[in-house]
Amino acid sequence: MNIMDNTATTGNLLGGASFDTFAAHPGYRRMFAPGHLTIGIFLPLRFWQGDMRVLEGQAEHVADIDRRGFAAVWVRDVPLYDPNFGDAGQVFDPFTYLAYLAAKTERIALATGSAIFSLRHPIDLAKMSATIDHLSGGRLVMGIASGDRPVEFPAYGIDFDTRSARFAEAVAWFRQLVAAGQPSIRGTLGTIQEATLLPKPAAGRIPLIVTDQAVNRRNGWRNTRMAG
Repeated sequence: MNIMDNTATTGNLLGGASFDTFAAHPGYRRMFAPGHLTIGIFLPLRFWQGDMRVLEGQAEHVADIDRRGFAAVWVRDVPLYDPNFGDAGQVFDPFTYLAYLAAKTERIALATGSAIFSLRHPIDLAKMSATIDHLSGGRLVMGIASGDRPVEFPAYGIDFDTRSARFAEAVAWFRQLVAAGQPSIRGTLGTIQEATLLPKPAAGRIPLIVTDQAVNRRNGWRNTRMAG
């Protein structure tokens, strides 16, 4: 397991964390149980093809695999459907849906695969994530990426070619927002002074898993997967 090392972004980006940091985190511990093979499931179970009925019963299946001891359920973050991309992905909003699944499950880790940090403001990401983490009893694990659907970026008024730098800054913000204490942040995404994000994560931190190798290469990070 590698630790993320980023030195190419503004602000104070905390270093990545090893397994030991999250050994007490319920969701992370369930997914990466030492000495055990763990299995998760990636949603949707059936792809949307113009009819939302294809997703009926999906939450009940998730509740069933939770009872059967599966480790994680993963949902994708796809704000807009691009017919030219090939699939609609996970059509529900990932954070709303994970909150819904949290209420229907007890043990399974709830994972984003992946939350697009370059499209969303880190305050909103931190608020939604910490909320789900509390509602689920510390079961949220976040796969994060810079995004790979070019049609979404102009819709948000964001340059697709700058997504890597925006991703790095959003990660820096996110880590400081969910950490203990009051953050002091200044960057291209805004300024925070004398304000604190609540709630803080149930287990102190939210595990982040970088899933976008293009981000690693462009920002000079080592070829990594794990961050905290």
